[in-house]
Amino acid sequence: MSVELGAAVLLIVVPIGFNLAFFELGRTFDYPNILRESPGVVLRRFDAGGTPLLLRWQGLLVTALAMLPLVALLALAVNAGPGLTVLAVVFGSAAAIVQVLGLVRWPFAIPELARRYVAAADPARAATRETIEVVFATLNRLLGVGIGEHLGYLLTGLWTIVVGISIVSTTAIWPWLGWAGLPIGAALLLGSLEFVGPNEKAGWRIAATIVPIAYVAWSVWLVALGLGLIL
Repeated sequence: MSVELGAAVLLIVVPIGFNLAFFELGRTFDYPNILRESPGVVLRRFDAGGTPLLLRWQGLLVTALAMLPLVALLALAVNAGPGLTVLAVVFGSAAAIVQVLGLVRWPFAIPELARRYVAAADPARAATRETIEVVFATLNRLLGVGIGEHLGYLLTGLWTIVVGISIVSTTAIWPWLGWAGLPIGAALLLGSLEFVGPNEKAGWRIAATIVPIAYVAWSVWLVALGLGLIL
């Protein structure tokens, strides 16, 4: 398999796989809306989901891991010169790693918290439940909001912009796809500011509105890049 074909396959398969896993989590776990509920509600719902829910989270984790070979193969396929190639690999790999770190809590840490929370249902163990809720909330803020979302959006936006510039500077893929990547990357950068500064507690409404739209556009853009490498 050539570098171009390998990159094209991943560009098409990874965003489709990510969105399928995300859709399944929304359908079966009401994610991400369920995060607005109390930790107790989330943990009980997670425990009730059992192995099927756990496998869905692991599927989402795999799609994040698959970004590592994707960014490397795409950089080689575009071949925009050493400077842009290095930037694309660095930003893309870093984006994949922080997304993995943000998601890994769900299939590995949250199941243990959920089991312990459900096992502490006795009113006499209220202190145990409160401790578990604090741990759950802290993991969500650190791994979810801080690493997965803030750093994830930031690095993904930077990678998207670098890839867009790389495409415009070469003839490997249709140039208009390079230009299309620039506003998508900028939108992701804006989304990274959702919980920054004075918005740390409740979030910035404008960024919260932009992020899901930007990620849908980003997914479509990746698939288009894959088709562009093939056609």
